Formats: sequence, C-alpha cells, structure tokens
Amino acid sequence: MRFTVIAVLGAGALALAACEKSIEAPFDQGVCYAVEVGAEGEAPRFNKVADNQPQIEFCAARLEEVRLRFLRLGGNRQEIIGSYQGQFIFIDRGGVWLSKSLTGGRFNAMARTGDGRLAMPGAIQRAIDGTPIAVSSNPEPDPTAPPAP
Repeated sequence: MRFTVIAVLGAGALALAACEKSIEAPFDQGVCYAVEVGAEGEAPRFNKVADNQPQIEFCAARLEEVRLRFLRLGGNRQEIIGSYQGQFIFIDRGGVWLSKSLTGGRFNAMARTGDGRLAMPGAIQRAIDGTPIAVSSNPEPDPTAPPAP
C-alpha cells in the first residue's frame, strides 16, 4: 500500500516536471546575446551584444568584454550568461562553459590561464598541483641562430 502511494506521487511529480516549459536560446545566425535571468516565474531577457560573430568563441570573447567592462565600472558580478545560435554560454572565474539549456549540464570550452586570459583547455600547461602555469605557443625564433637549410 505504502509503495503504491509513493509510486503514484512520484509519477505525478514527473508529469508536472515534464510539463514545465524549458527556455530555449534564440538561433539567430551569428548573433551573440547576453541573458538576464528574470525573477522566479519571469522569462529571461536576451539582449543583443554583437552581430556577425563567426563562431561561439567570438561570442564568448564579446561576453567577456562586457563582464570586464561592468567590473571596471564598479559592478560586482563575476558571472555572465549569454547565448549563441541555440546554445547557452556561462562565463565565470573558472572559464567558459557551454550548455544546450539554462539549467542543464555544462561542459568546459575555455579555461583561464595563470594570468586570467581565456584559452582552449588543451593548450594550458599545468603544474603538478593542477594550477595553470602558461599557455603553449610556437616558440619565438632565435634572432642569433643561423637560418634553417
């Protein structure tokens, strides 16, 4: 009897959760948006930040610029949410995270280097304790070395 009641209540909760409308990011080609999450029950607002962005990384760079500008003006928000072609972008102190939904799982697209810049996670060299120490790049040619044959 007790199991039946719990099963019925669980099924009812799942049915209500399935009815909740998920928020979808706009899929405008090349348009980068900043997302302002509304209060409980309010729909989020999508504010256009930039047009003609060729890739999601460029949109993330524009959102990082917005975040830094607000901080320089005296703001205290360390995180910003954006969207680009149907995906949500989350920028915080750790880096850039992407997700298909506002509340779903996120995966890391860019990480912060030791000096705060954003880079692809595979390009960051880390110390033994996991802290970033540098961004790998092509070595600068030695001006005193003889030219290669």
